[in-house]
Amino acid sequence: MTFQIGEKVVYPNHGVGTIENISSRTFGNQTEKFYLLRLSATNMTVMVPFSHVEQVGLRKVTRNGDISKVLNYLANAPSKTCQDWKDRFKENSAKMQSGSLMEVAEVLKCLVEIQAQKPLSFREKKMLERARLMLVSELATSKGVSEKDAAELLARALAKANLKFPEPL
Repeated sequence: MTFQIGEKVVYPNHGVGTIENISSRTFGNQTEKFYLLRLSATNMTVMVPFSHVEQVGLRKVTRNGDISKVLNYLANAPSKTCQDWKDRFKENSAKMQSGSLMEVAEVLKCLVEIQAQKPLSFREKKMLERARLMLVSELATSKGVSEKDAAELLARALAKANLKFPEPL
């Protein structure tokens, strides 16, 4: 998959970023091309080698049709949660690293449901916040709306399932 300078992309587990530059570096006698990516949430820059794009999971921002599926899932579908927090954390960590917006939505919904019943552990609170941030930023970018409007869309979807969208930490 190739990207252009200025294109918005998703870096799994970190959210939306912009391709700022494409450069080459030489290591020994090998030359490698890199994408220089600036992450929106943290303003941090990341260099991703062309040869690792698929391995890292760098992808284009989700289209509106898939956004509708995510909102529908949050509003209607029951989440599948593990009862044991260690298994749940491991499973949710894998989903967050997958880069799939639907899997990030599954993590958010699972943790919101648990939080409605009992307090989350510190690590799960951090994961919930990261899932929230990733969903809001990608939804805002995909739909071309503000992050506040994106958060309201997500809150309305969860409200249909009688769940409360988490506030930012």
